Amino acid sequence: MKEITAKELEHKLLAGEKLNIVDVREDEEVAKGKIPEAKHIPLGQIPERLAELDENVHYYMVCRSGGRSGNACQFLTQNGYKVTNMAGGMLDWEGKTE
Repeated sequence: MKEITAKELEHKLLAGEKLNIVDVREDEEVAKGKIPEAKHIPLGQIPERLAELDENVHYYMVCRSGGRSGNACQFLTQNGYKVTNMAGGMLDWEGKTE
């Protein structure tokens, strides 16, 4: 599985790269703050919401610590999607949140 650190992802955003970030945490976790550009799809809803994701686009998956987003990466990779896990999750994120 491909991985990126929170700092590397933040640098990409600060450099103006157009990134597709998916936050797989639960609603109450996201309410405490998420990466501004991130789309919120809780992990349990990924299978039923696949139509919202484009197989031709690369996604960066985010959760609290990197575990659930890693599970999402495995599932999406098996279904033909291009994904990278943000290792360390939001616990390691020092960038802006909304």
